[in-house]
Amino acid sequence: MANIIMAVIKYLSILIVGGYTIVSFRALKKTTKEQKRRFYFTQNLLMYLFMVISFITIYINTMADKVIITGGLMIIYFIVTINLYRLIYPKVNRMLLNNMCFLISIGFVMLIRLSYTRAVKQFIFCVVATTFSLVLPWIFGKTKTLRKFYYLYGLFGLALLILVYVIGETTYGAIISLDLGFISIQPSEFVKISFVLFISGILHKNKNFGTIVISAVLGGAHVIVLVLSRDLGSALIYFVAYVFIIYAATGKTIYMLAGFASAALASVAAYYLFSHVQVRVAAWYDPWSIIDGKGYQITQSLFGIGMGGWFGMGLYKGEPAYIPVVEQDFMFSAIAEEFGGFFAIFLIMTYLNLFIVFIRVAFKCTDQFYKTTVFGLAVCLGFQVFLTIGGAIKLIPSTGVTLPLISYGGSSVAATILIFAIVQGIYINEVREAKANGK
Repeated sequence: MANIIMAVIKYLSILIVGGYTIVSFRALKKTTKEQKRRFYFTQNLLMYLFMVISFITIYINTMADKVIITGGLMIIYFIVTINLYRLIYPKVNRMLLNNMCFLISIGFVMLIRLSYTRAVKQFIFCVVATTFSLVLPWIFGKTKTLRKFYYLYGLFGLALLILVYVIGETTYGAIISLDLGFISIQPSEFVKISFVLFISGILHKNKNFGTIVISAVLGGAHVIVLVLSRDLGSALIYFVAYVFIIYAATGKTIYMLAGFASAALASVAAYYLFSHVQVRVAAWYDPWSIIDGKGYQITQSLFGIGMGGWFGMGLYKGEPAYIPVVEQDFMFSAIAEEFGGFFAIFLIMTYLNLFIVFIRVAFKCTDQFYKTTVFGLAVCLGFQVFLTIGGAIKLIPSTGVTLPLISYGGSSVAATILIFAIVQGIYINEVREAKANGK
């Protein structure tokens, strides 16, 4: 009987995430306010249903009461978060809010399945970050002076990265974290925000060649420190964000071409300078010939995705634990193995939907600082998804970055929640000003 229930739940999970994806894209069309409200209600309903049936499956397999208790608290967290945002900010972008919560819910389910302890830690980080995030929309929606402190953002972020390089802890060959005693954080996740604010702020003041050079020097210093710390995944995200922000602010293709040419040269240099880059390239190029060593991680990822097929093996029916560092770097592979290829495709489409919403918010902005800020944060988020999924399916070499809002990583999920709050504040401000101007 239990096997029948789990089989039904497995297919129902695919239908739920598929339905959520369809509703998300339908809500992007020009519809009435009443239709949008129905779409948003349906999204929330499908998210709660997904969590309930997933926790039932986990309980059937573990018979652990703590799963039901923790799962119930997680559902309460989403109910409170959604309703608090709607209460405090009536003009909140419901699509952004719902997508954020839905992706976090998938992460909660997978983490409880893989590591209950890490799931609880992730939950705590989400609660704390969400609490802080409630004030950010007000700050970014009310304060116009934020753009004036762009040098402060740039220098503070750079100083923090240098501090990590000097006294930080090494994880999997990269110096990425600071141990504060009661907690360990990864500052580069938060510096992404100050980095985007710095570039957007300096370009808001002036877009001449001299300003571009200054931004390139300080922005390049961020990237160089990350490279020296061997945090190459973050360095790549920073660099790509910088190139796209420069292009969006100036409209000059030459800057983008120069940026990508520089990236190509830097990639070649990184290959010859860093042994772990050579390892990852070798594992990407031909993992099967070194399957017992350097290629073990990526081959296990591909095995997991292949075993999942289109419909997945079901929660607790796969073996995602065979993939090293699965909770951080290869969560997409674990999802594809147990929930299946269709589920994984719908997940990618949800990220695409989210990216589209970010870009639409950016285009709505009449203020250049806000426009480039949202655009830069969208690029950071979208490119991180590409790096994570691309590494998991062997499209590109693995870069060791997390799947936003889903993978385990307190700093990553907290910083991403703050990014959403900043974009919400900018969106709310634009809606308010458009209404004031009669648009």
